[in-house]
Parts: sequence; C-alpha cells; structure tokens
Amino acid sequence: MPLTYAFRLPPGPQALDHAILAEKLGYDRIWSPEIPAFGHDIWVHLARIAERTERIGIGPAVLTPSFRHPVAQASAIATLEHIAPGRPMVTFGTGFTGRVAMGQKPLSWDAMRRYLLQVRALLYGEPVEIDGGMAQLLASPGLLPDRPIKTPLLLAAQGPKGRAIAKEIADGLVALGTPGQGFNPCFVSVNGTVLDPGETATSPRVRAAVAPLIAISYHNTFARDPEAVKQLPNGQAWLDSVMQVPEAVRHLAVNRGHNWDISNGHDALVDTSAAERMTFTGTPEALRARIAKLEAAGATGIIFGTSGTDVERELHAFARLVDLRPK
Repeated sequence: MPLTYAFRLPPGPQALDHAILAEKLGYDRIWSPEIPAFGHDIWVHLARIAERTERIGIGPAVLTPSFRHPVAQASAIATLEHIAPGRPMVTFGTGFTGRVAMGQKPLSWDAMRRYLLQVRALLYGEPVEIDGGMAQLLASPGLLPDRPIKTPLLLAAQGPKGRAIAKEIADGLVALGTPGQGFNPCFVSVNGTVLDPGETATSPRVRAAVAPLIAISYHNTFARDPEAVKQLPNGQAWLDSVMQVPEAVRHLAVNRGHNWDISNGHDALVDTSAAERMTFTGTPEALRARIAKLEAAGATGIIFGTSGTDVERELHAFARLVDLRPK
C-alpha cells in the first residue's frame, strides 16, 4: 500500500481555512493535538472542520486522558463520528507536552492502558467500571451513532513499554522519528520545512519557520534534565535566560508558544544551524530520501507539521514534495 500523507494543524482560528486547503490539495487526514492551554478546544475545532469538509480524515493526536473523564471523551468521539461518519481516527498519549506545560508529569502507561480500554468499552456500548462505579453511554437511538462505534483508537508511543501496550490494545501507532515494527497503521510525525533553491538552515525564512520547532528539544530536555540543556547549541544562554524566571512559574515561561512561535522571550536564543538534522528540513530531494527510509523502516503514513510562521506555504510545499493530487 502507498504511504498516506497527513498534516498537523494546532487548534486555532486559522485552522479551519487550513483544513479546507489541505482537503483541496489531497492530504489524507488532518491531525490536531489536544493542547487546551495553547489554543481552541480540540473537539470544537474538529467539529468545525468536519462540518466544512467532505472527504478528509480528521482526528486528535494526541488526546491526554487526564483532561477528560472517559465518558466525556467517548461522547466527544461518538459526536464527531456522528458528524463525519467513518472519517475520525483518535490517538491517545501520556500527555508529555500538555501536562508538563501545567507543571505535571506525564501519565503512567498503566493509567494510559486503563483509560483507552475504558473509552473503547464505552464506544462499544458496554458498561465499564470507572472510579468505583459502573458507567455506560446511555444515549437514546438517534442521539449518537449506534453502538458499537468502531472508531480506530491509536497510541502515540516511543519507548518499548508504550509500544508493547500499543501492540496489545491499540489499533495503530503514531511515532516520532522512528517507526514501530508490526503496526498497521504506523504514522510517523515529522516537523520542518522544505527548502527553496538557495536557502540554508540560517536563511531568514527558514530560521523563522524552524526556530519554534528546534525549541521543542530545549523544552523537552529542560523538563527531563535542565543541566542537559547545556549540551544543545547555545543551550547555556537559553538556560541562563530561563533560570531568571521564578521557579514556580518557570515551566509556564518555557512552554509559552510551544511549537508555534518564539514569543516566550527565551526561544529566540536557539541555534537553527542544525535544522536539517534536528527537524524534517531539507531540499526536496533530501526529504524524499528520508521519507523512503521511514517507509522502509515500517511507516505506513507521514504526518507533516510545521510552526505557525506560514502554515499555508508549508501545506503547499509538502504537497508538492510528495506529489499530492486532489482526490
């Protein structure tokens, strides 16, 4: 089967127009992260896209279990399935970005496993124990799709424990960088920009596009081990800037603008000279070669993402890269 190509759109006021364009360009799916501290509510956002598009697949990637009770989550999935039958897919994750931005640790994989199984049972119409009581979707006929609702439920997982759980209970995998073996679908999420002729990683347009993406490495490294940030390009200066913020709200200062812009006052210090190594950035020929390697390693689809600098430009650039055609 040929690779599928999707685009990641953070929930926000411009996302609807971008989703309509993605459908016209021939992308297979739109994925959007559940990041309530950063933009629009994920389900309002996806419902708007569902009602204004006709073909393109839609879904959250990823949902963080602690943000919603399983019944509320199952109802939201069922609602989207009612609006756009057969088009949703749903991906769950332990919430590293979403939870760290609120000063919390990611959820355990045991909690993730329990939550996904609860949501699936609810979608299937089964009663399930949640917090010591039995719960079920009780909607009368016509208010939600008939159960069982078999919307695919995927997991985003990078390490061996998460991928083992994904293989056991999920309907597929979303991976960052390295595909998982034996998953179908296995969507690999990449973030970057396609270089125009003559551009380099330090060209003004490229720097503007990739600086927020490279900054993700600084944010994630800081959350795990602040001292390790010093090993990143210009990491000492970035860390010195961050450490001037009071500790209680330091994580808020770090994550403001995460993946979208460099408005937090620190990410302007990131060095973009290694953009072609640290992000999915390069010439069309180089990026096509990287896609071929991902496919050979087990990817069944690619999810393209970018920063908020010029999303429309990147939608067109990635579509040209893989020779998309309107469907």
